[in-house]
Amino acid sequence: MDAAEFRRRGKEMVDYVADYLENIEKRQVYPDVEPGYLRSLIPEEAPEEAESYEDVFKDIERVIMPGDVSLSSSFMAIYIFYVWYIFKALLISY
Repeated sequence: MDAAEFRRRGKEMVDYVADYLENIEKRQVYPDVEPGYLRSLIPEEAPEEAESYEDVFKDIERVIMPGDVSLSSSFMAIYIFYVWYIFKALLISY
């Protein structure tokens, strides 16, 4: 990955996070999966060849997000300190 691709992919990820936060109310707060759900969705061993960035990025929604607890949802606001939802705070924390 060269610098130009790094910039492009970084912007894609920032867009993904911004879209996630803007649409958080449309997502489930608690995951609708059983413990261990991830085991059948990922290979037992690391691949010999690298997967494309596009495939890895698609796996965020297909594999990871079904198990996500949406802590920034307003439905969870009573349980957590909400400041990290603010975009400035999010940038500072990373």
